Amino acid sequence: MKRNLVVVVLLLFAMAGCSAEEAAKPPVCDSWDAVQNTVDHIRHVNVSENGLSALRPYLTQLRTELNQLYTDAKSQFSEQADALKASVEQLAADLRVAKEAPSAINLAAVRTSVSSVRGTANTLHNAMISTC
Repeated sequence: MKRNLVVVVLLLFAMAGCSAEEAAKPPVCDSWDAVQNTVDHIRHVNVSENGLSALRPYLTQLRTELNQLYTDAKSQFSEQADALKASVEQLAADLRVAKEAPSAINLAAVRTSVSSVRGTANTLHNAMISTC
């Protein structure tokens, strides 16, 4: 009976430890999840079918989420977060150019920028793995 009581107590402590770890998840992890979700949406937008305007709402949302990510990440991941912000700004610039002068070259630049956003997001994620 004493052995069963010890097992139950150990299980309770283990369960308490799990919920404490889950509750201790840093805000940067939630911010990352939001950014990654939007980056995935950007990656799946079919510009050929839906036009460049289909990307605009996602870019606006991504900028908002990046600001929150910067706030939550503080200085720990600033290098990676800055790289992601720069790639998003480049994508926005490429979108403006392609909208003003739609051409195969300008649309290719948009596709390249989308890939860059994905790459810099993955770099940030890799830096954050041990935190989240």
